[in-house]
Amino acid sequence: MTHFAIITPPYAGHLNPMLALARTLVDRGHSATFVAQADVGPKVVRPGIGFAPVGARSHPPGRLARMTARLSGTTGLFGIGGVIRDMADTTDMLCHEVPGVMRRIHAGAVVADQTEPAGGLVARHLGVPLVSVANALLIDREPAVPPAFVGWRYDDSPWGVQRNLGGHRVADWMMRPLLEVIGRRARGWNLRGIETLEDCLSPTLEISQCVAGFDFPRRAPPPALRLCGPLRLPEPRIWDAEPGRPDVFCSLGTLQGARRPVFEAVASACHRLGLPLTIAHGGRLDAAAAAGLPGRPRVESFVPQRAVMRASSAVVTHGGLNTVLDALAAGVPLVVVPLAFEQGAIAARVERCGAGVVVPLRRLTAASLAAALSTVLERPGYRARAEALRDEIAAAGGVDRAADLVERATRVRRSGA
Repeated sequence: MTHFAIITPPYAGHLNPMLALARTLVDRGHSATFVAQADVGPKVVRPGIGFAPVGARSHPPGRLARMTARLSGTTGLFGIGGVIRDMADTTDMLCHEVPGVMRRIHAGAVVADQTEPAGGLVARHLGVPLVSVANALLIDREPAVPPAFVGWRYDDSPWGVQRNLGGHRVADWMMRPLLEVIGRRARGWNLRGIETLEDCLSPTLEISQCVAGFDFPRRAPPPALRLCGPLRLPEPRIWDAEPGRPDVFCSLGTLQGARRPVFEAVASACHRLGLPLTIAHGGRLDAAAAAGLPGRPRVESFVPQRAVMRASSAVVTHGGLNTVLDALAAGVPLVVVPLAFEQGAIAARVERCGAGVVVPLRRLTAASLAAALSTVLERPGYRARAEALRDEIAAAGGVDRAADLVERATRVRRSGA
């Protein structure tokens, strides 16, 4: 049996899929320990799953709240500098402390989120097996695939390829603080050819939560890539829906739930159309703000999201990957209002696959949302595409197939070491 060190960004969209994978591996007799700053501990502690705190000096309790506030308040492209500096500081801290922790807990392999390069750097430094997990969009570059921070449509023409190349140059410029940490740590450990985030990925196994029908076309995917679909455990909670509810479900994820103007527009649109609405805000709206929303929406801090979606006719969301994949896994069409980061890129994929409509934030009004909702509800093609993706996701294997692949990859690596 293997003891896996789990290394991932400290945010729910990354932690929750990793928790599902860790739980599945532990249930099969392995061990799994999350290695992260102390604030992450309460988010991941589960029976049988370990936690090893690091960064007591550089990332003391309370720092994650400041990082989260900066992340949730960022919308524009050039407002992301502070977030990238946080990423660089965290990667540097993990590279400094994780090797000692892994030796102490006798971890024999690393499972790392693609967007945290410390996992790949540490695994190579220690000579242990590495599995990369794309909990967000794949960071592997292809000429026709736009950078993940823009909402550009897929275009494999010469013009589109040149546009994407320019976008990646901008991305590299923005990511300089993180790339400098990667280069410095790689040189310090004599790891040749490691300069970028992609260089830190596993050559043996990359697991993605996406499926081919949702992502943009990839002509030359990495040989190690496996598309498993969403990494989820069975949902223990059921949804006690009121008769006829919910017709529309709205969630802006765990970071953007304080965006009251967006919720107001959604509530107004549903009120105009006479559609029952349930809103989950992640505990980020106060009672007065929730009570003041137009119409009579059912407003909750948290709900059993997948159960709610199965009872829904449409989902309105910011375009976070986990929310979008959960909606598609339920066969429900979407209206996407991208707010930040890779949400525009995810929205572009929703639009291209035909499972939903995109409403840009700059055009967000009750009228534009009402029109978008009417479109996805009245035109059966949107639900048909969502249901086709539901079937593809079900066939992808999910967390059980991911665990099979992890076991196989680390077993082969150990036996061949």
